[in-house]
Amino acid sequence: MTEVTDADFAAEVIGSDLPVLVEFTADWCPPCRQMGPVLSALAEEAGDRLKVVQLDVDTNPTTTNAYKVLSMPTFMVFRGGEPVKAMVGARPRRRLLEELSDVL
Repeated sequence: MTEVTDADFAAEVIGSDLPVLVEFTADWCPPCRQMGPVLSALAEEAGDRLKVVQLDVDTNPTTTNAYKVLSMPTFMVFRGGEPVKAMVGARPRRRLLEELSDVL
């Protein structure tokens, strides 16, 4: 899974041709670590339809603040450079897929 930063967020996420699922995450966040395998599997399965990336909130405050992210993990879906969906908190794979069905 790709990691993005404040420096490349515009190129990797805003400028992406595919919809992008961004996980706002942190090393100290157990639910974030729990989502790692789920997101990696999703990235492999839906790689042709959805780009999956992570952004560390501690080292990338500009982007984190720009999207008013307060809780980890926060998931945001960007399409055409705009955030179209936001979800807060870890969730089982099946529920995540259901919530992303309109994007995929």
